[in-house]
Amino acid sequence: MVHFTRKRSATLVGLALAALQPALAQEAAPKAAENIKQVNVVGERQVNRIDRQVYDVKNDVNASNGSAADALNNVPSVSVDPDGTVSLRGNANVQILVDGKPSAMLQGDNKGPALQAMPAEDIDSVEVINNPGAEFGNEGGGGPILNLVMKRNRKAGGFGVVNTNLGTAGRYNSAVNGAYNTGRWGMQGGVNVRHDGRNSTGETERDRIDPVTGAVQHSSQASTSSGLNDSAGLRGQLTYNLTDVDAIEASVGAMKRTNDQSGLDHYRVFDEDGNPTSDYTRTTQRTGDNTNTMWGARWDHKGEKLGELFKMDLRVSTSDNGNDMRYANTYVVTPAGPADADSLQIVANRSRIVDYSGDYERPLDSGATFKMGYRLFDNRSDFDNRYVDDDTVVNTRLTNAFSVHERDAALYSSYQWQVNPRWAAMVGLRTEYTHMDLDQVTTGTAASNTYLNWIPSAFATYKLTDTTNLRFAYARRIRRPNAADLNPFIVYKDELNESAGNPHLKPVLTDSFEISYETKAGKLDTAVRAYYRTDRDTIRSRQTAISDTVILTTLENGGSNRSGGLEFTLSGKVTPNVTINTSGNLAYLEQQQIDLNGAETTRNATSLSVRGRINWQATPDDQLQLQLNARGRTLAGSGYNQPVSSANLSWRRSLSRTLSLVMNVTDVFSSQKMETITNTATLKETSIRRFDGRIVYVGLSWRFGGVQSSVNRERRDGPDGEGFHGGPPPGGPPPGGFGGGPGI
Repeated sequence: MVHFTRKRSATLVGLALAALQPALAQEAAPKAAENIKQVNVVGERQVNRIDRQVYDVKNDVNASNGSAADALNNVPSVSVDPDGTVSLRGNANVQILVDGKPSAMLQGDNKGPALQAMPAEDIDSVEVINNPGAEFGNEGGGGPILNLVMKRNRKAGGFGVVNTNLGTAGRYNSAVNGAYNTGRWGMQGGVNVRHDGRNSTGETERDRIDPVTGAVQHSSQASTSSGLNDSAGLRGQLTYNLTDVDAIEASVGAMKRTNDQSGLDHYRVFDEDGNPTSDYTRTTQRTGDNTNTMWGARWDHKGEKLGELFKMDLRVSTSDNGNDMRYANTYVVTPAGPADADSLQIVANRSRIVDYSGDYERPLDSGATFKMGYRLFDNRSDFDNRYVDDDTVVNTRLTNAFSVHERDAALYSSYQWQVNPRWAAMVGLRTEYTHMDLDQVTTGTAASNTYLNWIPSAFATYKLTDTTNLRFAYARRIRRPNAADLNPFIVYKDELNESAGNPHLKPVLTDSFEISYETKAGKLDTAVRAYYRTDRDTIRSRQTAISDTVILTTLENGGSNRSGGLEFTLSGKVTPNVTINTSGNLAYLEQQQIDLNGAETTRNATSLSVRGRINWQATPDDQLQLQLNARGRTLAGSGYNQPVSSANLSWRRSLSRTLSLVMNVTDVFSSQKMETITNTATLKETSIRRFDGRIVYVGLSWRFGGVQSSVNRERRDGPDGEGFHGGPPPGGPPPGGFGGGPGI
């Protein structure tokens, strides 16, 4: 639990760059009630709490030059593909929070690029919350949660870090960060820059089968895409202890990222006799940028009872994403009908999130802990898509403006207690009222949706022995459609694919269950988790052929999905100098889909994913880390993704007490690719995307001011340091945290 230190000289914890404050549930409950089991290993510390697993990633060898996407790829059962798409246990409906709060930067299409721009150096730990409790809202997806807990400095005095790295093909990144705490004041800030990205190539072969005549039409696409993007971020934060029981803070941040990219696509279409009916190349030049801002304020008040805390927090974040995409076609065989020599697509999307919350926590005389709180959430998303043919003629089918205004009000409470020396339990209930206004500006059509949901959760821990625990979890979640899902107008993807949302979508109701067994296997810590989840009124895709070559993908409610599996983790020291961290997930997924002919089908697949990481302390100054990832076949829309594997290698050498040399090699064997296969009665398609293979980064990390050994620091300040302790400090850093990073 979180409380103020009673020392008058104590200060608030120095916080880092992040858009939002710590989660309502980040404060630890009483240790006796949680039966916490903690494992300390090189490069990773895992803390299994009653409602989540916490993975320490700040000591990864590649933390000083990797991205947040790289850090997430080190977490068991989390996968981040080269596009930045995140999945957990094969589920891509994942909420990404920063210190427990949603951020406009990590919504929709921004999520992947933002994670690839955010430095891993900023992240202290990652909380994996497969079954979110009552404290967590359902904004932004309502699925499982990955909470990025940002670094913070708790020591009095000054502290700083400088990281600078150079990579292949002109890549680079650098960050300068510092914190200073004295008396009642604390301040922290930093700046960072990054020039990075992934070039790619792709091939698609598609056969459409006429369900009546059986005639086959073949089309193909070969593509290349290139362009490394620039990002720069800055942030600042100020904290002040008004009294020994009251504290306030203010934080600001900003980040800007370019979206420039060049592409070349070669399209060909053949009739059923194999004769070309269309053959042309299409060049794409994309320019634009993404701008993010945030500001926040917070007040914390400690009550008379030890551990009693009331806090109020306001966070405002915005994201503006603008792209101009110019297309030019060169024809070898001109298709029948109108042909566009040149066209222009202009995209201007904006999102604003206002998040205001209040929370009260009180330990009871019985040893239990009671928590309650409220939350007001306001999110407005505006989409402006324009498509112009031949640089002059507006394409009315692909041009539209659309906005969604979502307002949520929520109340929650939870109660955690020690049933007896072996049993601990926590129950919670959340109620959410949601009102959504939809405005299709282009057609002048408006609509509204209103939901009222009651969301229960329950957790229990049984201590079999001093080293063995059983854990049980149940949670209900509501996945509301996001703004892009609700936009009914057609959005151009490429010459073969278009998409459209559905303003009539209803929320998806999910029930998830989990049981886990945690124990020691010799010197190694191990856990096995069995899980099961059901989705009702799922949001599924429907594909429709709208021309001889173009397939339109739309969304609708219908049917149910089921998934389950077994997950294992194994970590610890196998020798004094060698530490392993391994994990695996055997997952089963069953989905209901609709094919091109409108037929409903039920598809299922079993997939095995494994991950292994070996840390070797070769000498007192040299540490090597090898990471191996392998993912089995997974379902994707009407098809499936083929298995994929990769290997990463990192080396860190201590040049002095404060200076380190770091080298990181990602995708050592250039094996990264995404291959999707669809095989239905009316559509057979194979699509392969390959990304830049091996990428090497070499850099220096220098820490200065206040650098002390952990033993001396703990002797002076106690295990929790100064200021707030026993849990996260007040407020939340803007994203990017202690290591700089994109700034909202």
